[in-house]
Parts: sequence; C-alpha cells; structure tokens
Amino acid sequence: MARDRNGPEQFTRPLRRILVGGLVLLLLAVFLLWRIDSPRVERFRAALIDRLVPSFDWAMTPVTRVAGMIDDFQSYTRIYEQNQELRRELQQMKAWKEAALQLEQKNARLLDLNQVRLDPKLTHVTGVVIADSGSPFRQSVLLNVGARDGIRDGWATMDGIGLVGRISGVGRNTARVILLTDSNSRIPVIVQPSGQRALLSGDNSPAPPLEFLDKPDLVRPGDRVVTSGDGGVFPADLLVGQVAQGPDRRMRVRLAADYGRLEFLRVLRSHELEPISDPGGLVAAPVMPPLLPAAEAEPETAEAADG
Repeated sequence: MARDRNGPEQFTRPLRRILVGGLVLLLLAVFLLWRIDSPRVERFRAALIDRLVPSFDWAMTPVTRVAGMIDDFQSYTRIYEQNQELRRELQQMKAWKEAALQLEQKNARLLDLNQVRLDPKLTHVTGVVIADSGSPFRQSVLLNVGARDGIRDGWATMDGIGLVGRISGVGRNTARVILLTDSNSRIPVIVQPSGQRALLSGDNSPAPPLEFLDKPDLVRPGDRVVTSGDGGVFPADLLVGQVAQGPDRRMRVRLAADYGRLEFLRVLRSHELEPISDPGGLVAAPVMPPLLPAAEAEPETAEAADG
C-alpha cells in the first residue's frame, strides 16, 4: 500500500528535525558559554543566572517535594525501627516484671518460714520443693535436700504456717515428704482447748479426719489442732490446723499449711533417742533371799547335824 505523501507526518518530520537541531545548538552554545574563561563572559553568565534562576522556582518544586518525601520516608523508617526496639524492650520489661513478682512471692514465703515460732532446742534445714507426685492416690513432694544435709526418715516438715508432713525416703541429694493428706499418713494430735487426743488419718482429701476421739462431744469446729508428741513421732505443739465438720458429719481438720503453694519447706531435726548400749540391762535381775550372818548360820547348822 502506497504512503500518502500529503499526510500530516510529511509536515511534522522536518519540524522535529529543526527543533532537535536547534536544541542541540542551544546546548552546545550553553556548554561553550560555561567553558569560556573571560571576565566579560563571566559577567554575562552571572547576569544570566540572576535573570533565569529565580524564575525556575516552579521547576524546582517537584524536585523539592520528592526530596521532602524521601526525607519523610527515612524519618518514618527510623521511627518504625525505634518503635520495634521499644516493643522489644517492653517485652523484656514484662519478663523482668514477672520474674520480680515470682521473687517477691518466694521472699514472702521465706519470711513466713522465718516468722514461725519453734522450740529453741529444735533446729531445721530449709529445702525447695522441686516436684510433686502428681497422683490423686499418693500425696507427696520432693525436696532438694537429702542425706548430705543430714536429713533422716521420719522428721517433720513445715511451711510458713503449719505442719505439712514427714520425711519418707531419703536420697543423697533429695528427700520425699509424705503429706498429711496421704492415705498412709497417721499422726497423733491434741485438740485444744479440750485436750482430747486423737489420730489424724490422711484419706487423700484436703481435710483429713480425726479418729479415735475419746469424747467427741467436747470437740467443736474451730478448735486448734496441734501435734501431741506421743511416741516420739513428731515434736509436740506443732500447729496442724483447725477442726471442721465435714459433709459426712465427721470431725475433720482444715490444715493450716498452704498446700496450693508449697515452695519452701522447713525440715525439723527431731531429738534423737539415747542409744541402748546394754540390751541386758532392760531385763531385771532375779530377786535373791537375803544372806544370814555367819553367827546365826552356825547354830542352824549344828541343830541340823544333831537331828
């Protein structure tokens, strides 16, 4: 198909060539003008700049806006990084706050342990609870003290308020504590102020029952329960709890120890019994008749001989 020589492209092509040529000549003239080293040309350049540059503020506005946007973006990036850093520091502060609360709780438990009034003759070892049985059929906890600390079977353990249980099983570095709520626990107690003696028997419930009460009618809810010291199982007058009547109408003991937060336990060193060095001394010697004097014995001998 033949081209139309009378079309618009036939007239615009020479015009574009003229404009491009003129622009090239203008740029070449500006280049030569800025390269000529002459005082007269220098004054001309200064006059030209003073005349044209103030009039080009509108041309610099997009450049200025773009530069401002770049600065704002960089500033936003810095603010975002600072915000992320503050978030990380806030998370760290929350972790430190949680650690501080835990330390405060532990400190409060230790202060409770120090406030318990005990017999001055009794000494103790404080241990940390590191595990529990986790079984509803066996109520016990594990301490981080053992034979290396002088712990022995049967010793009583207390928290910051009352009696918790007794040592039952000692390793070199650990010891197991059978709690008062365990079904294998049996301790002799006294109910005050009536003075009734009883046996606190664990049944895997939070409030173990009182058994073998001589006069149950003298026992009232709210009475104080302490250890009796009978049999040398536990030291006497250790706080156990208060009497409460259970749903089954049995007298039970609301334990003073906080079983929900057992963190530190005090192991009481009980008085040791005197060792028996002479087992034969426990058997009494047979009763012998008194010996008669020699003067009285001789007549009796003579009479026997005459007969």
